[in-house]
Amino acid sequence: MMERNLLQGIDTVIVRVTDIERSKKWYTDILGFGITWDEPKMKLVVLNTSSNVSLTLWQTDETISINKNTASYPIFRTPDASALRINLEEKGVSTESIVTDDYVTYFFFYDPDGNILEACQVHE
Repeated sequence: MMERNLLQGIDTVIVRVTDIERSKKWYTDILGFGITWDEPKMKLVVLNTSSNVSLTLWQTDETISINKNTASYPIFRTPDASALRINLEEKGVSTESIVTDDYVTYFFFYDPDGNILEACQVHE
């Protein structure tokens, strides 16, 4: 059994990409994330998501194959899912329809490699 408090939360979420420069530009220009650390030799960039959890883009030479039914993906909090979706669509980002239930409003969108991303507005 693991000793209590040895795990202290999630530090970062890794998103594999095929072109680190293209993805770095997309995530900073389109999503507005700042760069915390950029390591060109490793083809790795850590992004500030304005939360305690960073997003790490890491280039791979492998084919990225995504299955929406089995993939893990980050969910970003937003105060206004509808406005964000319109903003992303105006920037040419592929988005899906908004879904609203009793607790949240959310939608899926995709980066240049087709990685699944979600934006979620919690109803308060």
